[in-house]
Amino acid sequence: MEKVRAKATWNGGMQSVLDDQRGHTILVDQPNEEGGENAGPTPLELNVLSLAGCITTIFAIVARKRKLNFSSMSVEIEAERPKGSPTMTRVDGTFHVSSSAAREDIETALRLTVRTCPVGALYEKAGIPIDIKLALNDQN
Repeated sequence: MEKVRAKATWNGGMQSVLDDQRGHTILVDQPNEEGGENAGPTPLELNVLSLAGCITTIFAIVARKRKLNFSSMSVEIEAERPKGSPTMTRVDGTFHVSSSAAREDIETALRLTVRTCPVGALYEKAGIPIDIKLALNDQN
């Protein structure tokens, strides 16, 4: 069984250093208005960043397996968190890709990506809908 490890060490104030036990660290903090020093993303922002990173990583894997060429890609997502809510209630975004592949092939790869992204699966289990629109820059 694969294990994903994490260690958080309080760094003073509202800051913690996160360590993945593979040599990578990230500082999380809170904005000034919430008592922090704004020295890093909040844990909730880091979660949304993880979703964005998962989408681009999984799309690259899916595209390679489906032999879809692309020259660039990015995803912009926005998670809604109503005032007073402990977490997000929905995620909307736009996936930008430059490719000469047929739009329907890219759309299929994007659907597979969102469905198989491990971070996205956590959102789905939590009942947080994810809606990612495709913005295709046709290279033909």
